[in-house]
Amino acid sequence: MKVGRFAPSPSGRMHLGNVYAALLSWLSARSSGGRWIVRIEDLDRQRCRPCYSDMLLDDIRWLGLEWDGEVVRQSERTALYEEAFSALSNEGLVYPCFCRRADLLASSAPHSSDGIPVYSGKCRNIAPLERNALMEKRAPSWRVRVGGISEFEDGHYGAQRILLEDDFGDFVVRRADGNFAYQLAVVVDDADEGVTEVVRGRDLLASAHGQLFLYRALSLPAPSFSHIPLLVSSDGRRLSKRERDVDMEFLRSRFTPEFVVGKILHMCGFVEEVRPVALSEAVSLFSWNALPSEDIVFRPF
Repeated sequence: MKVGRFAPSPSGRMHLGNVYAALLSWLSARSSGGRWIVRIEDLDRQRCRPCYSDMLLDDIRWLGLEWDGEVVRQSERTALYEEAFSALSNEGLVYPCFCRRADLLASSAPHSSDGIPVYSGKCRNIAPLERNALMEKRAPSWRVRVGGISEFEDGHYGAQRILLEDDFGDFVVRRADGNFAYQLAVVVDDADEGVTEVVRGRDLLASAHGQLFLYRALSLPAPSFSHIPLLVSSDGRRLSKRERDVDMEFLRSRFTPEFVVGKILHMCGFVEEVRPVALSEAVSLFSWNALPSEDIVFRPF
């Protein structure tokens, strides 16, 4: 059985871009008779707030997107991440990195497709004496050592293939403050919860390569990936929480859940005109083949 998921970060109120991603994930799972779960990705204590978690869940309920099982919160699962980190360490796959943010941004290394600098590998082979001296001065982050070819078939964008070391680079799995990074936590969570399909924005397409590397390194079952085009404004900017006319407070004050669903289905090319659509009808209208590959320009309601 297909198991999809929606895993938002409670750093602000949901907006139309989040709703769009949640809806397509829900429709992909439900259209094949699958399950759909919700996970709150709240590892970043500085940005995430409990009040936003409550709002996220309330907004999902308002939309009618029923989920299966209990809501999981990453902040309650650090023991699982610690176990995975130890497994990587025991395999000799992680090493301390002392590079500061300015060092990384100043790197002459090329950028991956999601705009993140490819790590130069500066700390990869530091001599033990130098490493120990640096660790006495400041806490390091921890990177996983990658290599080889990564390839997979994306459910929407097709065949993907990169050289990990050149095109993705060694990446952080634990931050200098001790918190575990998104890449490690999401792999552990998706495997633990039995997720079989990940539907999310194409801005995370490159991240799938790093996650697939971790699945292999930890001997965990990997899900399939289906990335979706982004919702962007008329000037090409990605929709964000800062835009009041697309956040859930605005949408809930002016429209019904069925109208919001219908608006998204129209943008995706599933219906010819903007009209209220019940979720039961939306399931029958959903089609990966109809969804465009290019980003979708949002036109105001």
